[in-house]
Amino acid sequence: MAEMFESKLGIDEKKVEKARQIAKDIALDVVSFVNQYSTVSVERTICRFFGIDGVNSDDVPLPNVVVDHIKENGGLQDGVALYIGNAMLETGLTPQQIAEQVSNGKLSLTKLPMHDVEEIKSKIDELAQEAIKLIDEKRQERERMLSEIGEPSQPYVYVIVATGNIYEDVVQAQAAARQGADVIAVIRSTAQSLLDYVPYGATTEGFGGTFATQENFKIMRRALDEVSKEVGRYVRQTNYSSGLCMPEIAALGAMERLDMMLNDALYGILFRDINMIRTMVDQYFSRIILGYAGIIINTGEDNYLTTADAYEQGHTVTASQLINEQLALLAGIPEEQMGLGHAFEMDPSMENGFLYELAQAQLSREIFPKAPLKYMPPTRFMTGNIFKGLVQDALFNVVGIWTKQGIQLLGMMTEAIHTPFLSDRYVAIDSAKYIFNNMKNLGDEITFKENGIIQKRAEEVLDQTIDLLEKMRDDGLFRSLEKGVFANTKRPMRGGKGLDGVFEKGKHYYNPFPEMMLSRKREER
Repeated sequence: MAEMFESKLGIDEKKVEKARQIAKDIALDVVSFVNQYSTVSVERTICRFFGIDGVNSDDVPLPNVVVDHIKENGGLQDGVALYIGNAMLETGLTPQQIAEQVSNGKLSLTKLPMHDVEEIKSKIDELAQEAIKLIDEKRQERERMLSEIGEPSQPYVYVIVATGNIYEDVVQAQAAARQGADVIAVIRSTAQSLLDYVPYGATTEGFGGTFATQENFKIMRRALDEVSKEVGRYVRQTNYSSGLCMPEIAALGAMERLDMMLNDALYGILFRDINMIRTMVDQYFSRIILGYAGIIINTGEDNYLTTADAYEQGHTVTASQLINEQLALLAGIPEEQMGLGHAFEMDPSMENGFLYELAQAQLSREIFPKAPLKYMPPTRFMTGNIFKGLVQDALFNVVGIWTKQGIQLLGMMTEAIHTPFLSDRYVAIDSAKYIFNNMKNLGDEITFKENGIIQKRAEEVLDQTIDLLEKMRDDGLFRSLEKGVFANTKRPMRGGKGLDGVFEKGKHYYNPFPEMMLSRKREER
């Protein structure tokens, strides 16, 4: 169990241990199930790690071309790695050349003579080692830059850019960094999570955000490195490893040195109606990659409270955080890389709502003392009254510094009116910095009244969390999601988008990356 702070909430450590053990049982059950399966997006990720890139004459990404080719010829159960390794031995071509020949119709991977399986695996392992070496270099580069440029103090000030044009995003991102932002999240174009491919190249058009592509990652990384040196602190880059291409985008993030990625085990199921088996298989591999790359994951529990009441359903956030934590640990992600999510979403008309919010945030901090918790601002009850909105955001920032949150996604007073202007963001950053500085050690100075409103609320949420987790353990995660335990949203196990991209692993299936990455993480510890 993680080391606990001395509890200001008076919560029973044995209850926390019990909740964590139940969540672990749920997570082990999930991983045992998903290990039997792979998906088209997992296989495309392997292609990308092997250096396959670019698009064909119809703008279809070559990783898609290769995986679809193997699937159409009935060989996908053995995995793409086996066929690429075999083709390399048979033809002497590189993976990129093989992909191009497949695309041109000059090569059929499933019709080549098969070499000895162990010989093929040896070839595959060589390719995997090269990919892992690149990720090692990116991790070392991040550590060196943090050491040379400087690490901002927590909570990191997190803001978003969402113009649709990567070059305009760069202008806004650098402006935000100069204003005081520590983390820049490039919002993805609406519905990219439902695309079963990763767009290619730099993009200048998007709706509500900018497409997540490898080239866009590269452009923003270069811009943030430049401004980091200018402002004298390392500015972190964030994007979204979620949706139907979850592991692929995780791989691109690892190769381009992103620092944080939105990666939630349940968000796509609940809010994008992506099939739960597809999501859980994809998220497990994506988390192994992110854990190995030293990328902080951000989970999406805050979204539950946009559809469910924050007071009545606060325990569902805590339960989900515990499950996300255990799934992350099984994928090799240390606690220090878990930006577990929650949000300031109490109804502002509720008497003592601030105290209940404080109890929930402090509970998250005490249960997950090493995690850089990601705290989300009020959105559900923002009305367009910018003056009240600024006060709501100020109260959110007070709770953030008081309870030592790690990542503070700043609210904007113009929430519910329009995408924030640069001036709106300046006001948000300036206000947050003022509160963080003036109240820096507030949490160290204040204790809570024994058996008062805050302590009782925290105890109530923890008890409800244990009850919910016990029901979920009895049912299993998949059945629980069918029942609608989170966000008042029910999803069928065999429904949703992307199920046709899931397949059971065959006798000769081979993906070298999970074991290589996990074993190296174990050695580090």
